[in-house]
Amino acid sequence: MKLLSLTTCLLLVIAWANVTAAETTLPDGKPHSFTFGGPDNSQFLLDGKSFQFICGEMHPARIPADYWRHRIRMAKAMGLNTIAIYVFWNDHERDEGKYDFTTESRNIGEFLRLAREEGVWVCLRPGPYCCGEWDLGGIPTYLLRYPDIKLRTMKDARYTKAVQNYFHELTKIVRPIWPKTAARS
Repeated sequence: MKLLSLTTCLLLVIAWANVTAAETTLPDGKPHSFTFGGPDNSQFLLDGKSFQFICGEMHPARIPADYWRHRIRMAKAMGLNTIAIYVFWNDHERDEGKYDFTTESRNIGEFLRLAREEGVWVCLRPGPYCCGEWDLGGIPTYLLRYPDIKLRTMKDARYTKAVQNYFHELTKIVRPIWPKTAARS
């Protein structure tokens, strides 16, 4: 799968699919269809009905994991039906090839499970670059050992390979939680 198409799939809310219909079972555990439609094909449709995302941003990496459920419930109490989350790559791959998706506030799988249990949709924003005022935009500092590396571009194979590896590892965490939402090419 090409890097750009993988990024596009990861950025789409819930369905991880192209703009065609996709079956998903989130967040209430029931099957749903998520498509684009309406008179000018510009509306989100959930089960054929117009759907509006009422979304707020939350960064699990900045919140102690013990408070995640409470924060999700607070967001829901404010009227949100969706939480957008950044997954800061450099928080999960501090050393090249060594990934941590299970300790402390890095347990993205647990955050996604809690959101599902609380009936909240998640807009997963995995980067590779994040605009969340996070060191190097979430890009791992080990890449800087190459003085001529070009970050945030498809023109440097070292960077794109590192991004592909990261997405591959993140997908292992997300796919089992939302099994019907596997990326399609």
